Amino acid sequence: MAAHSVPSTLKRLLFAVKYSPLQSRCCAVQREAQYSTISIPSEKTFDKILIANRGEIACRVIKTCKKMGIQTVAVHSDVDSSAVHVKMADEAVCVGSAPTSKSYLNMDAIMDAIRVTGAQAVHPGYGFLSENKEFAKRLAAEGVAFIGPDTHAIQAMGDKIESKLIAKAAKVNTIPGFDGVVKTAEEAVKIAQEIGYPVMIKASAGGGGKGMRIAWNDEETREGFRFSSQEAASSFGDDRLLIEKYIDNPRHIEIQVLADKHGNALWLNERECSIQRRNQKVVEEAPSTFLDPVTRRAMGEQAVQLAKAVQYSSAGTVEFLVDSKKNFYFLEMNTRLQVEHPITECITGLDLVEQMIRVAKGYQLQHTQDDIPINGWAIECRVYAEDPYKSFGLPSIGRLSQYQEPLDLDKVRVDSGIQEGSDISIYYDPMISKLITYGATRAEALGRMEDALDNYVIRGVTHNIPLLREIITHPRFVSGHISTNFLPEVYPDGFKGHQLEADAKRELLASAAVLYIAAELRSAKQFVLFRVASTPVECSHWELCVELGEERQDVEISKSGTVEMDGAKVEVWGALNLASPLLPLTINGTQRMLQCLSRDAAGVIVLQYLGTLFKVRVLSKLAAELNSYMPEKVSEDTSSILRSPMPGTVVAVSVKPGDTVKSVHCKPGETVGEGDLLVELE
Repeated sequence: MAAHSVPSTLKRLLFAVKYSPLQSRCCAVQREAQYSTISIPSEKTFDKILIANRGEIACRVIKTCKKMGIQTVAVHSDVDSSAVHVKMADEAVCVGSAPTSKSYLNMDAIMDAIRVTGAQAVHPGYGFLSENKEFAKRLAAEGVAFIGPDTHAIQAMGDKIESKLIAKAAKVNTIPGFDGVVKTAEEAVKIAQEIGYPVMIKASAGGGGKGMRIAWNDEETREGFRFSSQEAASSFGDDRLLIEKYIDNPRHIEIQVLADKHGNALWLNERECSIQRRNQKVVEEAPSTFLDPVTRRAMGEQAVQLAKAVQYSSAGTVEFLVDSKKNFYFLEMNTRLQVEHPITECITGLDLVEQMIRVAKGYQLQHTQDDIPINGWAIECRVYAEDPYKSFGLPSIGRLSQYQEPLDLDKVRVDSGIQEGSDISIYYDPMISKLITYGATRAEALGRMEDALDNYVIRGVTHNIPLLREIITHPRFVSGHISTNFLPEVYPDGFKGHQLEADAKRELLASAAVLYIAAELRSAKQFVLFRVASTPVECSHWELCVELGEERQDVEISKSGTVEMDGAKVEVWGALNLASPLLPLTINGTQRMLQCLSRDAAGVIVLQYLGTLFKVRVLSKLAAELNSYMPEKVSEDTSSILRSPMPGTVVAVSVKPGDTVKSVHCKPGETVGEGDLLVELE
């Protein structure tokens, strides 16, 4: 790697950061990073690290390696050959075809890549092989460092039954339940009756919400046993199940731990992860609004007790369920870097990837428990290529035709592994990025998140920003009154997008009308609308008809930017660039950031307003009158057909033509897209 001279100003900054208190390091080096990586020249770690992962987490690890002067090797599937993590790394090796079993889970190919490149260590990220003890064993046999805990800790904490027994022995609070393996559905019913309903049936291996079912009676227990064992077998290759008491309406709060190979262990405060869908996290924050210092310390100390009980060495996370009385119970331990680790980095100033690399090389921790601060507040939103209107998020696929991260905003961090032109495919997790905002207070961090979501441009795939924005602005979330049941309780009939009140609806219609006139008047690159007109305008006002759904509104617009409708006035003005996806407007004195996704010749304008997409139609009075004579488009009759609700692979087809169906349009193993026709009924 070529040597580079360090400018004197940067040297002074690094010197100041190195010797500053840990509390002040956050934001010291890189505004969007929100953590500092302080490489100590006298500490020799590794010359080259291979990252056995893809996407945003691979990019995240590479960034820290570069700051530490470590060369990096990326592995990739054939479809990921142009991925961002491949471009960022110093070297890249293809390890197989698109399916994860043939690439990112292909241990033989990854071991070959390690030998060919001479990598001295492997960072597994999260998912894939990050908690695979066999992979860690193979690395050890080759003399390659695994940047994570040893195989004993991985095995002990990876098995939910064994981990619960170890937690009990370490005097960690555990959920009442059966401590063995449940072998049959009838045995499950008997155990559930003894524990008392409701119960949680879950897979002993794995995590991520897979293989988990809540049962409220005997029949649901039988059904849950069957489905959970099937899902556990297909997801983890292990169909063993356990049953424990279901803590109704809990919070999901986890403790970040960091330990070295010398017996030292710290807890780095908590992360609130209660906003979930299908047992998978959506929004996280640190610290939690719910914990007091006494409960925080008790949870942290128990997390450290568990880490020491399994001789843990690396970054790890101990997850707890916390009830309304602040009683907390051990859930599981994740023996890897957690997806939501950035918010811990924001409030502590520590680079957790750097700490993992140091520990893997055998160094002692640099800090004691008293050094660990809670400095400000951080919030993370997981931005997914998902349709939030379908079960709070079913995967979407496509190519990012336009992509712009809101990194020009202060104290905003985006961990991503994609760029404009990237494909979101069926083969991998549909995460686009992790959007993190930081502030001195929770209100400040929430305000920045609202702005960041409004300024985030994503085109080409359906995404969950509408849901994320509704969550972080909902009164229950803002007040901190949340639980793992937040989404089904707030949206019992499913997510429907932002529900417009009268004032907000007028703002939207007025904005659409102004945009329509702006496009009519000028198709040039940029002009200042109304208040400082760049060209003389002969017309003093315009009369339009604006449609939203079934509603139609007559609108008048003056040159001054005043929009009149239904007896009310809306003042709209701002600098508009019709070529830009972002539309900064001031509406009745309030600054708003809208996005225009499309405009067509029929007057249809698709606007993102308050996070949600709205299709507004703007017509001149004459066009609206003539349009009333046009025949209405008849909707498709879907009563006799079945279409795919999401992209994916057909696992099985249990019917054939003649079995009360007219025709079957798919077969097992076939890839289908959202909306593809699957079956026609008689």
